[in-house]
Amino acid sequence: MNFVHKLGSLSLIVYVFIFFAFIYLPIALIVIYSFNADPVNMMRWSGFTIDWYRQIFGFRNASSEAALYIESTDQLLAAVRTSLIVAASTTAVATVLGTAAALAVFRYSFFGKRFYRVLLFVPMLMPDIVLGIALLIFFVGVGISLGVGTIIIGQCTFLISYVFIVVSARLAGMDRTLENASADLGADEWTTFRKITLPQVMPGVVGGALLAFIISMDDLVITYFISGTSTQTLPIFIFGMLRRGIKPEVNAIATMMLLFSFAIAALGLYLNRRKR
Repeated sequence: MNFVHKLGSLSLIVYVFIFFAFIYLPIALIVIYSFNADPVNMMRWSGFTIDWYRQIFGFRNASSEAALYIESTDQLLAAVRTSLIVAASTTAVATVLGTAAALAVFRYSFFGKRFYRVLLFVPMLMPDIVLGIALLIFFVGVGISLGVGTIIIGQCTFLISYVFIVVSARLAGMDRTLENASADLGADEWTTFRKITLPQVMPGVVGGALLAFIISMDDLVITYFISGTSTQTLPIFIFGMLRRGIKPEVNAIATMMLLFSFAIAALGLYLNRRKR
């Protein structure tokens, strides 16, 4: 029996190791090969260099000039700027509307409440390509020009659902006796919301906002359909580079996006811990 227990524990350890290696090994390879000096064959290690990071920001040298894959640093920075504008706008709108929807569903009983809750899950369950095509047909059908505005509207259609779920999970564990006590002491609804409800639900609001921001920055499929020809976000810019092969600059950009996502996640954990 002891042998069987040890064998089971060993098998579990091996499974966990293989599982995490399967998930994180490709990411580790992207980071490692972003420092590869070989400009042609990414999988052939030719030495350590940071020239690809320097080239992204416009600092080129003789060794990297022969392997120039970024047509213009200005195009890259413009794509980053567009992604930040879209992510900030969609995060603000989705956070407000998603939080309001979660509060309404949590507090009130109304006709079709369960159906309304199911509808909020549909954008998350729907395949991205289907939602992207549907949004494209809608915008073209009503005569809206594709651009930054359509990207913001399109991303809000599914980011609201993410915020709704995160905030609803926070509301489910909220102590409503404090709200009742505030009302008994004569506070109006706005004062109760500002001083009692909002501080309790704030970790969920911040978590939903950070999640929406990261998803917006990384979205490719839906954004690709509704961005038009004159607007490029960072994922679309990277996708265009990949058509010419996986080059060192792509790995460097992917590594910086990975670090940015980790920074956003760390900020969320810090704010949540500080709030507690």
